Formats: sequence, C-alpha cells, structure tokens
Amino acid sequence: MNIVLHKAATRGTANFGWLDSKHTFSFGHYYDQDRIQFGALRVLNDDIVEPGYGFGTHPHDNMEIVSIPLVGTLAHKDSTGNEKTIQTGEVQIMSAGTGLTHSEYNHSKTERVNFLQVWVLPKQRNITPRYDQRFFDFKQNAFTTVVAPDNEQTLWINQDAWFSIGKLEAGKELTYSAHQSGNGVYVFVIEGAAEIGGHQLEKRDGVGIAGEEVISFKATSDTMALVMEVPMR
Repeated sequence: MNIVLHKAATRGTANFGWLDSKHTFSFGHYYDQDRIQFGALRVLNDDIVEPGYGFGTHPHDNMEIVSIPLVGTLAHKDSTGNEKTIQTGEVQIMSAGTGLTHSEYNHSKTERVNFLQVWVLPKQRNITPRYDQRFFDFKQNAFTTVVAPDNEQTLWINQDAWFSIGKLEAGKELTYSAHQSGNGVYVFVIEGAAEIGGHQLEKRDGVGIAGEEVISFKATSDTMALVMEVPMR
C-alpha cells in the first residue's frame, strides 16, 4: 500500500486580490516535483473568488474538468454554446477533448464563491467536447456518487474514475470500496475531521491511497469529504 499525505497548510498558494487559490498539486507558478499528480488526478484547486470577478475566456484540451461549488454560485460560458450557473449542491463536468474555450465568474456581486476545480487526465484523447451539470442530494452517513463512467444517475467522465461525496456525522464509520482493481483513491476533507485509512485528517487535508481496495472512514466531527478514485497509470 502506498500513501501520500497532504496537509492543508502545505498546499501551494496564489493570491491575486480577486482570487485566493490553494493548489494540492503543481499548478501555475506553484511547482513541486513530488506533487505533480496522483495517478490520473492532475489538479485539485480550492478557489475563493471575490464578487464580480473570475477567470476570463481561456482554452483547454484533452482534460476532464470537474467543478464543485462549496459556497455561492459560478457563472459558466463556453465555446460549445453553454451558458450556465452552477450552484452549491450541483456538480459540473466538462470534457475538453479536441479543444474549447470557457470562462468562469463569481455570479454574485456581493458574496464570495468558493469552489473546487479538479482535473483528470482522459482515457480517450481528442473526443468531441461535452458539458454537463447536475444537482445531487448528498445523503448523511453515506457516499453519494457524482461522477462515474458507467452510471446514468451521475455525470459521465471520459476515464475509469469515480467521484463521491461522503457525509458523516461525528462518530459514524463507513468503508469505501474501489470500483476497479488497480485504482487509487484520493480523499479531500472539505469540512470537519476524520480518520481515513488510519490517518487523521482535518479540514482541507488530503490523502492518496494506492494498493488498497477498501478504505475505512471514521468521523471525529461532522465531516464532508470528496473521494476521487482514479487509475494509477
């Protein structure tokens, strides 16, 4: 079993006034040769954007991009004709494929937006770009699958990857079983604190576990965590 532990305070940072971003993996001006990716998981950014600001139109290709608003609402516009808002409780996915451009802004003129953006390397390159979003009811003391390659009740991803949101009340325990042999699991604690795979994690800590198909969770306070299962090669 291989384990990587990333404490919240060790993440890369970028602050441009309108944007306060924390990078779990190398991104932009932040580079750490030991934190390039975890298997197919390439980017995990924790972004806070000031009211009325955001990311202007920019290109992507051959990447699976998942956005999860934690607080507030995002405004999205892309070159495939989608112009949407994404609210807390919703999850958005975009297959950049052969290439597209898009922009993301804080939809509010008065309140900050905090969202996670996750990049996953694709299984098949140069597919037709696609976009989808969906609202989920995150159930207590359970994992709610939000992204999968094989489940019509979730958002489809061009990779053998599964994303779930786990919500646990203090003292509750769960186990997560990998969907595919050889995949690794990276867990990011959004809120609260939990013992995960034998490691104590606090808010915004992350742990990647490879070579173990069943992972234990025990919440030491009310906890919400993002579980990302990805191929390791």
